[in-house]
Amino acid sequence: MEQIVVQVRDKEKAKMLLDLLTALDFVDSVQAGQSETSEQDTPDDFFSLAGIWQDRDITQEAIRKEAWPRQET
Repeated sequence: MEQIVVQVRDKEKAKMLLDLLTALDFVDSVQAGQSETSEQDTPDDFFSLAGIWQDRDITQEAIRKEAWPRQET
């Protein structure tokens, strides 16, 4: 059995495609759902992260030192 994943931007057109696929006799089953990425890409999620570094004593130098430690030879 083959499987095809289709992402549709417009909810109304997705419903039309779902109805069409359901009507075809060679389609065994059709499942509809919302994409995980579309839920995460909303502007509200971006702004909900505002202030996550608040009250943390962290600098660019500290991040660099931890990420790329110098190896003494």
